[in-house]
Order: sequence, then C-alpha cells, then structure tokens
Amino acid sequence: MKDILDRIIGQKHREIEALLAPKPSLKGALLASGSGIIAEFKRKSPSKGWIKEEGLAREIPLAYQKNGAAALSILTDREFFAGDDGFVCEARRSGVTLPILYKNFVIDEMQLYQALFCGASAVLLIASCLSLEKCRTLMDKAHSLGLEVLLEMHGEEELEYAALGPDLCGINNRNLGTFVTDVENSFRLAEKLPADAVKVSESGISSPETIRQLREAGFRGFLIGETFMRAADPGLALKEFISAL
Repeated sequence: MKDILDRIIGQKHREIEALLAPKPSLKGALLASGSGIIAEFKRKSPSKGWIKEEGLAREIPLAYQKNGAAALSILTDREFFAGDDGFVCEARRSGVTLPILYKNFVIDEMQLYQALFCGASAVLLIASCLSLEKCRTLMDKAHSLGLEVLLEMHGEEELEYAALGPDLCGINNRNLGTFVTDVENSFRLAEKLPADAVKVSESGISSPETIRQLREAGFRGFLIGETFMRAADPGLALKEFISAL
C-alpha cells in the first residue's frame, strides 16, 4: 500500500513543479516580435453584447498562434464578458505555447492563483480598480508566483502607478466608465510614462497604420480583440492584418 502512496505523492510533486515552472514571458515576446500583437479571445462586451457567441477557446487562440500573434489575451470574466478560467486551460490543451494574459478585473490575491492554475503567463491589473497600495500588494504577489503584470492606466491621474515597476505599462484607449474608445489616449500619455517602460496600447486599434504610428510613439505591444473576433475567421483576419503591416 505504501508503494502506491509513494507513487501518488511523487505525482503530486511533479504536478506542483509543472505549475510553478517558468511560463513564456509576455514582455519578452513583445520585445522580440515584429508585430507586437496581443490577439484577444473575447466573446462578449458589456456595451456591445455578443461579438462571437459561437467562438471556441480550443480553436481561436491556437489559430491566432498559427497566424503570427506575439501573445494572447483571454477574457475570463463570466458575468459581463462570457469568459471563463477554463478558456485558458482549453487554449493550453489545444497546443497554445504563446504567453497568455489572464484578462479579468483582479481585486484579490485568489484571482492570481486562479491565473496561475489555469496556465496564464501574466495578469492584468487595472489602476482604476485598485488603490496604489492594493496594486503594489497584488503586483508583488503576482511576481512571487512567477506571473508578469500588465498594469493598465487610462488617465494622467493614474500614471503614478507606473512607478510601482510593472513588467508592462498598458494604456487603455477605452474609458471603463463610458466604454467610449479613443486611440489618441495612447499618444497623449506615451511620453509621460517612464522611458524604459514596455508600453502596450489597448483597445480601439483597427488598422495597421495605427500600429505604425503607435510604434513611432514608443509602443511595443498592441492588444486587439474585436477587430479579429468579429471576422468570420479570426485567425485569417490576424494573418491579413500582419501582412498589411
């Protein structure tokens, strides 16, 4: 009987080691990428309703990988975005090896463990949802778990959060109160971020020309969801977009 128990415990050790093994780096992937595109798996929006209700996490993220994405973002909020932690697991099981951003409204350490358990590489922390001290605590915890942090800011009043030293600094072009999108927000705030920050522009990007302009402003990452998800074939839409770059 002890031999069986020893085998079980040995397996548990291997599972924990796999869980804590280094994940592919989102920051490294963007710095090494020619496109910098973080392709997002997003089925629904609270402001626009269903984007692709039939979209499958075992198909679209892998199609993004095959068609040139630098990294992936997967919505995991259930109530407002029809997401699920299981979507990250499904993407990994389908063969996705790219860095995956766990995209949710993270307000508690428990969510960081959820991100870790399902196989994410990085988590999104949103400045407007967190006090400066709470953001610092969550960032430190994420790093202790081996997760990178994309810190999202929207207005100039939130730029002080960048001093916390996140792995990546995101500028959200969508106002989370009104959900109105304005890409000019990225251009307006770019020069106010730390010079050495890895900058990511989020939301409202629909043309290769916008990416070219954002690159000139110092951005290395471009999170795009609806532009691809509304296409009949999101993977093909990504491929054509990258070709146009």
